[in-house]
Amino acid sequence: MAAWEPRYRRSVVLSDVIATVVSVTVVGLLFGARGSANWQHLWVVLGVTTVALVLCSLLMNRAWSPNVLGHGADEFGRLGRGLFSAAVVLALGGLAFDSTNIRLWVFVAIPTIALLSFPQRYLLRRFLHKSRKEGKCLLPVLVAGSADTARDLITRTRQTPHLGWRVEAVCTFDGRGDSGGDGGSELEGVPVVGRLKDLAEHVRRGGYRVVAIASDPYWTPRRLQELAWNLEGSEAEMVVAPVLMEVAGPRLHVSAVLGMPLLRVSAPVFSGARRVVKEIVDRVGSGLLLTVFSPLILVISLLIMTDSRGAVFYRQRRVGKDGRSFTMIKFRTMVKDAHKLRGNLANEGSGPLFKMRKDPRVTRVGAVLRRYSLDELPQLFNVISGSMSLVGPRPPLPEETERYAPDVRRRLLVKPGMTGLWQVSGRSDLPWEESVRLDLRYVEDWSLTLDAVILWKTVRAVVTGQGAY
Repeated sequence: MAAWEPRYRRSVVLSDVIATVVSVTVVGLLFGARGSANWQHLWVVLGVTTVALVLCSLLMNRAWSPNVLGHGADEFGRLGRGLFSAAVVLALGGLAFDSTNIRLWVFVAIPTIALLSFPQRYLLRRFLHKSRKEGKCLLPVLVAGSADTARDLITRTRQTPHLGWRVEAVCTFDGRGDSGGDGGSELEGVPVVGRLKDLAEHVRRGGYRVVAIASDPYWTPRRLQELAWNLEGSEAEMVVAPVLMEVAGPRLHVSAVLGMPLLRVSAPVFSGARRVVKEIVDRVGSGLLLTVFSPLILVISLLIMTDSRGAVFYRQRRVGKDGRSFTMIKFRTMVKDAHKLRGNLANEGSGPLFKMRKDPRVTRVGAVLRRYSLDELPQLFNVISGSMSLVGPRPPLPEETERYAPDVRRRLLVKPGMTGLWQVSGRSDLPWEESVRLDLRYVEDWSLTLDAVILWKTVRAVVTGQGAY
């Protein structure tokens, strides 16, 4: 194990302990310092119990598992489940002992812990991601599979270094990589160290932390089982890429049936209690945001009116859930009748999307609004009306959907969103195929935790203005 791994885990555990102790101490001092000695003693007991219960709950919910620290929404999901479980146990304890004093710890202390621990986790993750982009705190990976799948994995890890993988070696069936050059001993600049049948030997000799098993006809269930046995005692973690590459998160479940490990893939959820919660969050959240941003909306409207002729709002037909059309509202960022000038311009976007980095039709105010996504604020009215969601796939144009392949039409199974994976992953800088892949991934693997993470990342994407033009 690399030296940075236990150090980072200790930092996360320490941050949660500090958040818990500080929150409980502040609540105790503010509300329990007064009264008799017996009263103060009771509050001390309740405070210590709360601290112990929260930390035990985080441990039981594996909120400090090395497998989730530093990447993915599951880290925050486990933290939230741990705090929620502690609150439930505290509340049940209060009912059992007929104590009304427990309410403060349930409804004040634990939410305060959440307000401290979640930002702390995020800041630690940002620090880790920054180190990884600098080439530090990366896990050495050996990829074992076909040349094509290995090449794809190498490309993905280089594009997303914050995930913490660095492919340092490859094993293929015949021990060869790309033809030409150095005897064909490399793939995308990564050395091919040997054949698949000698994989365990190369892992032990090279000291790799992750062995990524990619698709190849060589891998039979028996050979994978033998490889797992041969890797026992080493520090290497064996990771097998499933055939369903774009299905992940809450839809994948591993279970044993008749002594065989089976990967169960549940159907995507488009209804139920979680969707009701999402609807409530959409309506309430958009209403609150409109109230907060109403002065800004008024100022932007006045700036648009003074900057150029035309209406303040721009209305456009878009396609929503189940292919139903709706009118999307945005602030006008272009000159009047801009659509008539489009035929004279070169499309720099990919796929059916029209994009230009320096579109001459964009007004001075419009350029600023686009950079910081302020032109999308009126879409909050679409969210309140129910035609859009705060988080979802990008709302497509009717002419786009006419060219959709059957798999791409799955984007229309859920409401389009003001923000989504496409928004926090590069926006207009993304190739069309990558934008589609991200939207489909959201549809397939949606969860409330994923929505929360996307909303959190949207703030950073809007502030930096990356990919917005």
